Amino acid sequence: MTARSYPPEPKFATNSEREVWQRLLDTLAGDAILLANVRIIDEVKDHEADLVVLLPDEGVVVLEVKGGSVYHDQRGWRQRAQGDDRSIHPVEQASGSKYALQHYVERDPRWSRGRITWAHGVVTPYSDFPADFETPDCPRWSLHARADMGDLADRTVENARRSRRGAKPPTYDDVELVSEILRGRGFTRHDFNAEALEHQAIADRLTAEQADLLKVTRLLNRVEVRGGAGSGKTVLALAQAKQLTAGRHDKAPQRVALLCYSIGLGEFLKRQVEQWPRRQRPAFVGTFAELGRSWGAPDGDRENSDFWEVELPALMAELSSGLPNNVKFDSIIVDEAQDFADSWWTPLMRSLRDEDSGGVFIYSDENQRIFSRFGQPPVPLVPLVLDHNLRNTKQIHDAFGPLAPTRMSARGGDGADVDFLPGGDHPVSVADDAVELLLEVGWHPGNIALLTTGTRHPVQVELTESEGQKAYWRSYWDDEVFYGHVLGCKGLERPAVVLCVNEASARDRSREKLYVGMSRATDQLIVVGDPVLVREIGGDAVARQLRLR
Repeated sequence: MTARSYPPEPKFATNSEREVWQRLLDTLAGDAILLANVRIIDEVKDHEADLVVLLPDEGVVVLEVKGGSVYHDQRGWRQRAQGDDRSIHPVEQASGSKYALQHYVERDPRWSRGRITWAHGVVTPYSDFPADFETPDCPRWSLHARADMGDLADRTVENARRSRRGAKPPTYDDVELVSEILRGRGFTRHDFNAEALEHQAIADRLTAEQADLLKVTRLLNRVEVRGGAGSGKTVLALAQAKQLTAGRHDKAPQRVALLCYSIGLGEFLKRQVEQWPRRQRPAFVGTFAELGRSWGAPDGDRENSDFWEVELPALMAELSSGLPNNVKFDSIIVDEAQDFADSWWTPLMRSLRDEDSGGVFIYSDENQRIFSRFGQPPVPLVPLVLDHNLRNTKQIHDAFGPLAPTRMSARGGDGADVDFLPGGDHPVSVADDAVELLLEVGWHPGNIALLTTGTRHPVQVELTESEGQKAYWRSYWDDEVFYGHVLGCKGLERPAVVLCVNEASARDRSREKLYVGMSRATDQLIVVGDPVLVREIGGDAVARQLRLR
């Protein structure tokens, strides 16, 4: 059994250092530890110990290795190599490093073992010195020359013994702790969250560059921007709302409404707008239902679909006809516009100050139409298409790409492979285990979401029943794992997503829900479900991406 080395394969500046390290590694006792290239910075200077030998029951020996031709004359220690003759200070270097390391160990909070033996020595593997050589600061037993290399391990032990001076020899446990301390503390591991932050910063920059598209619309007042998941539609909708409200180019500031359907996306839009200067904030930000309530319409039971699909839009159409001009809008911007029904556009158009020329800007993705609504503004729109995915990693984009109606190019960079886990009879439990795995490898809870496609997760049910929809959606921005359903998460994303395909069978809009759920992950995606069902919903192309058998 040979000694242990940290690092196991160190890199050395000189061949002499490597040769001495290898000889000690091969000949020291098996319980010894060899540390190479130990650097330490204290208040006085930077130190570097070529080798630190940790010997249980003997001591700690710091060795300074000097290759080439080393000699000592009236001027002191000298070294000659490749025609260059210079002054060196090997004993001072070894001694200084020893005291710096000793002080570092003894002030570490883990050290409470008192004073142990520390020693220092000099090794000249290619230069010899006579047996009677000695200087006041370097007795011959602390100098290990060329003729001593065969006995270097034994001489290092003797070096420690002769330096004891009343200090106790270190135990095996002492040596282990010294090694641990000198290798540092507070170690970290690969941080998925840091990688996700960098990925987000790159995506934000690309989206900002894409915002130049809005310059094209400055002479247009009725536009539909179409783009797949990850294309930056929501960011563009926000940027346009800010520009129109503040006034842009030669146009005066406008009274703007920024709308969406889902509560979660509405809360996101509000949070973004609240960070802007007041003069840039739109007159209204929120959901279609919230706009109705601002006009005096009642709130409805979320289980009563007739209210939301028929009664509310009809009531809002009546209310919008009587709105005073100062409450109406110059422009309307709708994000995720594929969620809006035909009947919803009547009150929206009536809320414009000028129904004939007022601004109508919609952002849509037909493949995210997961509600049975097929509305469209009753006015012609100029279409603009976004064909770059800026948000998802290439691996995630490739996984859900076959579900998209049009081909997009992935610009989100490389990331982790998409994983698939068979759900068995209890896919939600398997998804919960996947969340635990993400937490174990270092993902922050606030960067993780578990989304279902069928019945809602028990945590979501409990939160919505106890806190209400508003409070539940505001919890999306807490530093906790978010439990949601794909129906409510369009326009929202998290770095790590576990998508639980827990439908009993393929149904209408199952393909769209799979597309939405998979595209909510920007950096790490785990899909859980029945492989046969997922193949039936997503098709062979998605099955190949998920490596389904």
